[in-house]
Amino acid sequence: MSQLITENSTDDSLDRRGFLHCMAWAGTGMLFSVSGGILGSRLLGSTASAAEAATFNFVQISDSHIGFHKPANPDVGATFRETIARINALPQAPDFILHTGDLTQLSETKEFDDLQQMLKDCKTKQVFFVPGEHDILSDNGAQYLERFGKGTHGTGWYSFDQKGVHFIGLVNVATVKEGGLGVLGADQLDWLQKDLASLSKSTPIVVFAHIPLWSVYPQWGWGTDDGARAMEMLRPFGSVTVLNGHIHQAMQKIEGNITFHTARSTAFPQPAPGTAPKAGPMAVPAEKLRSYLGITSVSYTETSHSLAVIDSTLATNR
Repeated sequence: MSQLITENSTDDSLDRRGFLHCMAWAGTGMLFSVSGGILGSRLLGSTASAAEAATFNFVQISDSHIGFHKPANPDVGATFRETIARINALPQAPDFILHTGDLTQLSETKEFDDLQQMLKDCKTKQVFFVPGEHDILSDNGAQYLERFGKGTHGTGWYSFDQKGVHFIGLVNVATVKEGGLGVLGADQLDWLQKDLASLSKSTPIVVFAHIPLWSVYPQWGWGTDDGARAMEMLRPFGSVTVLNGHIHQAMQKIEGNITFHTARSTAFPQPAPGTAPKAGPMAVPAEKLRSYLGITSVSYTETSHSLAVIDSTLATNR
């Protein structure tokens, strides 16, 4: 996978088409504004934040892995509580939170209990979830669906609308292929087609799922086998943002009017694609751990149909 910027057609110093890997380990936030499917980017602080005029804001968190107790992070509860504190300290309170899966490490009752208890300290009470593969280990997802999937379809997919934006939560971990690639499946794809049918092509869409819907690194299972079929359905829409977790690092990619964004974990980092024999928890010096963990803040401005995506780490000054 190339890490090079292959073209730069504007004076914002960042390529809009070849941009793929340069945010993988960034410690400072970047502002990504999506308008009509075209990505604009600049260093935070270079201009006023788009959040100041936003119609609404939300935060994406991912891969909490509550119950994990290994050297990569022996206290994931502590970093999750720090994540909540950072959300509570945001200058504008988010309207809601998206959690893109792997809430727990082993989908055990106590792990789910602990996560829900910690979330009670968050000032933002509305949280939308999709499961990760770790959330369906012990019971094929029954406990996840009982706690977080009421009113959803199938293994937990659903959609909702917020002030002109259509949100779609997809599940690609229920029937993971050998090698780890995610799968949406025929039933979910049929539902997606019906869900999109009534929408105007100018409707901004945010899709969120656990495993990336684009092929980040298939050798490690970092992609979705039938993700291209979903993307074909979404391609006619003017502005589509796809939010994922699973790979525990921030990466972005743009294809036409679709912008893909994967979030950092709140628990532990994983190696960059191809830099280790396999994916998995990566131990880093304790003093550097928080620079690998973080959240994603997203603002939407209804008048311009634009989304602004800001990455920040737990080590970033508030």
